[in-house]
Parts: sequence; C-alpha cells; structure tokens
Amino acid sequence: MRPSRTGHFALVLFVAAALLIPAIAAAQAVATAPSPPQSQTPPAAPKTTAETTEYAATSTYADVLSFIRDLQRLSPLVRVETICTSAEGRDVPLLVIGKPLPQDPLALRYDKRVVVYFQANIHAGEVEGKEATLMLARDILLDPKLPYLDKIVLLVAPIFNADGNDKMSPDNRRGQVGPEKGSGVRHNGQNLDLNRDAMKLESPEMRGLVRNVLLRWDPLVLVDCHTTDGSYHEEPVTYSWPLCPNGDPAIVKYVREKMLPAVDATLEKKYGTLSIPYGDPRDFQDMEKGWQTFGHQPRFVTNYVGLRNRLSILDENYNYADFKTRVLGNYSLLKSILDYCEANAPELSRLVADADARTVLRGLAPKETDTFGLDIDVQALPEKVSVRGYEMEVTPREGSPYPQVKRTDRKKTYVMPYFADFFPKRTVRLPCAYLIPVFDTGVLDKLRQHGIAVERLTEPVTLETESFRIKEIKGAERLYQGHRTNTVKGEYAVEKREFPKGTLVVRTAQALGRLAAYLLEPESDDGLLVWNFFDRDIVSQWGRGAQTYPVYKLYTPRSLAAAGVD
Repeated sequence: MRPSRTGHFALVLFVAAALLIPAIAAAQAVATAPSPPQSQTPPAAPKTTAETTEYAATSTYADVLSFIRDLQRLSPLVRVETICTSAEGRDVPLLVIGKPLPQDPLALRYDKRVVVYFQANIHAGEVEGKEATLMLARDILLDPKLPYLDKIVLLVAPIFNADGNDKMSPDNRRGQVGPEKGSGVRHNGQNLDLNRDAMKLESPEMRGLVRNVLLRWDPLVLVDCHTTDGSYHEEPVTYSWPLCPNGDPAIVKYVREKMLPAVDATLEKKYGTLSIPYGDPRDFQDMEKGWQTFGHQPRFVTNYVGLRNRLSILDENYNYADFKTRVLGNYSLLKSILDYCEANAPELSRLVADADARTVLRGLAPKETDTFGLDIDVQALPEKVSVRGYEMEVTPREGSPYPQVKRTDRKKTYVMPYFADFFPKRTVRLPCAYLIPVFDTGVLDKLRQHGIAVERLTEPVTLETESFRIKEIKGAERLYQGHRTNTVKGEYAVEKREFPKGTLVVRTAQALGRLAAYLLEPESDDGLLVWNFFDRDIVSQWGRGAQTYPVYKLYTPRSLAAAGVD
C-alpha cells in the first residue's frame, strides 16, 4: 500500500474500494490496456510461485529461499547477504548480482559501475514486487548476454517484510484483485508499518536497510515496490519521486523532470505498459480539481533516501488490475529503470557526488539564506497530468459527510493539475552545528544508526547559541506506530552558555547534514522530538517552569575540542 494521505478523500477511497466496486468488474476494465511482454526464460530455469500457479498464489518465505538457492546453483554471479534477522527470527535475504561479483563494497571504490537497489514486499500484502524482482534476477543471470551488468551492480531484497509475508489469507486486502489464494499483512512482527519507520528506526528491517544496504553498499538508486489502494484508471503502473523539500533540490528535480519521464516513455514504447505519476483525486465529486500524491515526510522510505542525497522511486502497482498484469507491469518498470541507469551511469554518479559536496559546503559556513523548511504545503506542478479514468457516480449519504462513490464503465481521460510540489511556508536558519548536552545514549545511538557523524566535546566550552524555549507540547491522543507523536510550539532565543565535557556535537558539514537537521530541528515534523526521543528532557516532571529543548544551534563556526564517536 502506498503511503496514504489522511482525511476525507482517503476515507472515501477506502469505502469505495472495500465495499462498492466488484473486484471482477474492475479487473475486466483494465483488460484493454497494453499487455506487458512475458518474461523470457530457459525451460529449465526456476519459476516463481506466481508463475507455477498461473498467478493464483504468491511465494511463501520458504518459496523465496528455495528460488534463491536455485539461482545460486545456476550462476556464480549472485551472492546472498543478510539485511537483518526479523523480530520472529527470519533472515531477510539480500541478493548481490554483478559481473564480476564484488566481494566487498570497497572493491567498487574505483569501479565505474553504479549500485542499484530493488526492494519489494515492505508491505507483505503488496506482493507484485516480490515475484517481479525474483523473475528479473533470474532472467538477467540466465541471459547469455547478462544484460545491465557491465554498468550496474544490482541489489535485490525480494521479501523485505518476511514476518508479514507468511500471514497469508484471501481476507487480506479484500479490495485487491488477486492473488486468489491470498497475500500477507501490512505490518511486520512488531506490528509496525516499515514504511513509517525510516526516521525512528525501531524495526530490525529498517535498521538493517540503513546499516547493511545504504551505509554498506551506498546504492545510487532505490526502488520500493508497493500496490495502490485503488483510484480508478487504466494505467497498471504508477510511480513517484522523493518528495521532501528539505532534500537536495537538484536530486528532486532530476528524478521528477528527467529520469522518470524517460522511464515512463520507455515503459510504454518498449514494454507496452501504461503508467502515470502516483496519486488520488482531490475530490471525487469534481475530478478536475486535481490529482494529488502522498506526503513529504521522510518516514516514508523513498523520501528518506532522497534526504540522504540519493535517487529513489516509489512503484505503486494498480490495485484493480489482475495479479498477473500487476506483476508483469512491475517487472517492466524495473527493466525500464535499469535501461535508464545503464545508459546514464556516469551522470547518476556525478549527480549524487555533487549533492554530497553541496551539502558539506553549505554546512561549513551556513549563510542566512541556508534554511530548513517548516510548515510544509503542496502546490501543483507546472505541467498537468493526464489520467485515463472513468466517470464517477457520487451519491450523498444521509447523516454522513462522506458520499457514496461508484465508478461507472464510461471511460474518461482527465487532464488535471498535479499536486506534488512540496514547499515550506516558513523556514529557520540552518546552523553549522547542533550541540546536545544530554547524556542519555538513546539519542546518540539513533543518530549513529542513521550513519550521522557525531563528536563529543573533550573539554567544556562557552558558546553563543540559539535555543528553543517550549511554550506548549502536545502528544497525540491516538497512538501512531507505537508513539503519541509530539507537536510543539515555542520561541527561539540567543543565549551564551557553557557546554560541559561530553556534550554531543553534530556538524551539518557532512553528507548526511540534511538528514541530521531533519532529526534535530525542534519544529521538524518528523524529527526525534516528534517521535518522543526527548520526552524526559522537555516534559515537565520536576517543576512548572518553561522547558528548553536540549539541542542548541551554533551559527558561527568555531574550533571545538572534540573527538569522534564510533
């Protein structure tokens, strides 16, 4: 399931999907879309569960491991690493595919190949990517030409949510068309949504992704495979780019305006598959009001990767297409992305290297114009989006603000403004460093899990810094991912204070400086304060005085006696 928007139209969409639209009729409605090409494999090649059951079933965890073992027996160009061990004790496999096969990421330091990472099954009811990535890995390895491997080292995580995968039932995702024998569940073994865990890193899966994929292999491109909740249209594939406006703007612009339009064109012309940017109608009663994507927060994996100065693509396969069409559409999208990466490998390498360099230089001596965005809003892009949809029948419900929405069989192409350009309505200055005089290791451990460089003062120092004095803090009434997330109001003040030996220092002059700011800014909408990591330090327990957020901003570069923390 894609990172869903909350509110009126998300609820309307859910009701229509679950209760009002017959799945069979919806599946028939997409039958006129161009059919993607079939996977071409040798007769003796291993087949996925989807293939052997004529797309009536999807692979179990044991099926995936068996398929991987068959690939290893057939080709010396694939190795299996472990991303993590899940909460329920399952090893989450990572396939490393290359020609030659790199034994260690350091071997790629002077290699011209780029690393591309395909991730599937983060929501284990959304299983197309699991089947498609296994099929694609097989077809690449068993093709005598070994396509793509001259320019690309390919990483594949086909079953990222291993615990959720085997909790299969036909009752899961009932509005979805197949597989008829059922699929898994959204959450992992901890009842967490892994696609909301990229900032707090509380699951072994997400910690393993950061440690054993992003930090170890540093892929230039990540693709995360999902299934939509089902707005009604003919296109079987939808996609998005990193949406966070606090990321490097050149990365966002490149994926949005150059890479994905090219991938879209290849997908249709070469692979016979229609696609559109991901979204839902803003108003089912007036479709012309616009098409809108999901949220900007970096808790979502693709936004998080963009905040790390890397390219990312969200793949959302169309809920109402039949299972085979979804798998083959996913397969073709991945091939289109590999086509682009193979043809543009040097450009991709320069793009991310330049983004890292800009981030470091910005942090060395930030100007007043170097800012962090707050109060994020969305506006329409200059170009409209064309969606091959259907006319809708909307009937008011007595006593309910939510109307009944029903899709008709009358096709209609909607040309709409596309609301996918996020921007800050308010900004604050970016510092050259954050100082944290808190000795609880939880905050330090979280920063290090992300790979952020942290130092400790080796002697006390008096500095003029900016503090944030909290006037109001509220925890959410409803639990969300195991947290009562905080919202905060306050005011900034400049003060001179002494920072003791052992104070943590986080400089923004590092490649992950943008991520560090998102985690540590007091008014960040997805930082450590939001996720309760500073609650003991900012919630009044021993008095009634105003609390000060224990992260201070240093604007003037200073030489500090400090040592790195491992």
